[in-house]
Amino acid sequence: MTDELPRTWKVVTVWLLVGLVLFLGFQWWEREQRASRFHAAGDVVEIRRGDDGHYHWPGTINGRSVDFLVDTGATGIALSQDLARSLGLASEGRVRSSTAAGTVTGEVVRIDVVLEGGVRVDRLRAVALPDLGDRPLLGMDVLGRLSWQQQGGVLRVDLRPTGGAAR
Repeated sequence: MTDELPRTWKVVTVWLLVGLVLFLGFQWWEREQRASRFHAAGDVVEIRRGDDGHYHWPGTINGRSVDFLVDTGATGIALSQDLARSLGLASEGRVRSSTAAGTVTGEVVRIDVVLEGGVRVDRLRAVALPDLGDRPLLGMDVLGRLSWQQQGGVLRVDLRPTGGAAR
């Protein structure tokens, strides 16, 4: 029994090290994938479609890092009520919104949005909705201020404002 305990610890240690290497390798790979999907140079941002079939634009809401889901079918920015609460956003009233899941009641809030690449919009009206998920939707209230086109799985955005977005 005294010979088995050290051998058991060696085997456990080796498997823990293998697991750690695999975990770190996956984390590195995932970071590289995210980095290759988003590229900003000058006044142009290129976003490659993600594995889920959507475009994701990294940014912040009131200083908190978020991964926006680009939604050209959304009128405005929508975020989960949980995120709105955790940011301490004050409700400016209730609103009914039509979503893919049907009509829901949410709350109007004001947010400061910064998108990687240099787009900034302060005091933007947004809707906090129940059960929205962990990714806020980036809608046409921001996208409509920019010139963009989608082709071949790449969303190309010209950051020069066309209708009032601040940079």
